[in-house]
Amino acid sequence: MALYVRQLKLGPMENFVYLVGAEGARETAIVDPAWDVEAAQAAAGADGRSLTHALVSHHHFDHVNGLPQALALGGIRVFAHRADVPKLAPELQREVTPLAAGDAVEVGPLRVVAMHTPGHTPGSCSFVREADRTVIAGDCVLKRVTPNPVISVDPIDPSRRFRSLAEYMVSLARVRSFAPTLVLGGHGEPIHDFEELFNRYLKLIRERQATVIASIPKSGATAWEVSRAIFPGADDVHRFLAVSEAVAHLDYAQSEGKIALEIGEGREVYRRISAD
Repeated sequence: MALYVRQLKLGPMENFVYLVGAEGARETAIVDPAWDVEAAQAAAGADGRSLTHALVSHHHFDHVNGLPQALALGGIRVFAHRADVPKLAPELQREVTPLAAGDAVEVGPLRVVAMHTPGHTPGSCSFVREADRTVIAGDCVLKRVTPNPVISVDPIDPSRRFRSLAEYMVSLARVRSFAPTLVLGGHGEPIHDFEELFNRYLKLIRERQATVIASIPKSGATAWEVSRAIFPGADDVHRFLAVSEAVAHLDYAQSEGKIALEIGEGREVYRRISAD
């Protein structure tokens, strides 16, 4: 059974919205309904297909802002990983079937399986067609940039911070173990050589880790100070992303024993561990 895939670039953030299904069938899933669901519906109709399912890779606005529009069409079943469902608007949560790793979704004759790939968010989810090892990865895997490990509350223990980069490293290894032949990301071109991208990601992450550690002075630094040191020109929303990046790398370095963390008076201060 051949796979039907149509890629649509929509919205000001150049999101890729996907239409997927079995070739020759009418049933079609829209992956990450955002920005212009009417355009996606028209594209499906032009191919003799109907939107019947919506698959959500993660809860970020640029991937779900078309969910109300999709639901208004009627007859569409929505699926998202259970860790990200609570981040959706309350009126949308009621419409979503929560997924766990390994759950299958039947889109007519097409069967896709949920692969939990946390990191960008706690509930980031990729959708896998096992027959030809195709992965629709949302923002877990992007052709030209590494995804931002956005600051999140741990979904299991809300008193803790989600260890986004550590989880993301596991997710990359999980995708790699599947030996994908094609990876379709939420932004950027399709990826045909995941092994090359995997090794490039590891190199970039190691380099950023070294930069973060080197930016910590002897007196120690907060995540905010580290973010200002490594991203001095960031402002507005980019400042939040810069802090997220700094926190993720600091948490990861601390978990590996490369730096120390001191907590006091409502502040987290990171310090380099002396070689002495």
